[in-house]
Amino acid sequence: MRFTLLLALGMALTGAPVVAESTADFQTRVIMTEKSASTFYVPANIAGFGPTELMVDTGSGYVTINEQTLAVLKKAGKAKYHKDLIGVLANGSEMRVPVYIVSSISIGANCWLKDVEAAVFPGTSRQILGLSALRKTAPFVFSIAPPELMLSACAGAAT
Repeated sequence: MRFTLLLALGMALTGAPVVAESTADFQTRVIMTEKSASTFYVPANIAGFGPTELMVDTGSGYVTINEQTLAVLKKAGKAKYHKDLIGVLANGSEMRVPVYIVSSISIGANCWLKDVEAAVFPGTSRQILGLSALRKTAPFVFSIAPPELMLSACAGAAT
């Protein structure tokens, strides 16, 4: 059973539906790890920070990183301030958060994305793989069985 976001994301990016002929149309597969409460995580690498894991959240408009990660990225010159936004949290409350452009992030080992918008949350909160990165890989498939992301538009090396 597969849950796909092909049509919604393809239409948003191109104005016309995008339909993949088969799963072979996706060049990059990233195995997800299922953790408690049916959450899925992927291995990631943030240039200037290093290896980490990101919770996959197709309902999140942005990648989110925490303040600790941002401090390391700023020191390495890999993040620059972009804007502030008002974020609506899962509980309905609002919070002003800064958004930075992160120079590059990998999803899995072989899918490097450049200039990814990342919202910064306080403290050491969980980091999230949201649509600001996933949109760059469209069309993509989020599969629960087996738990994997299948991505279309990936660069193969870090910058």
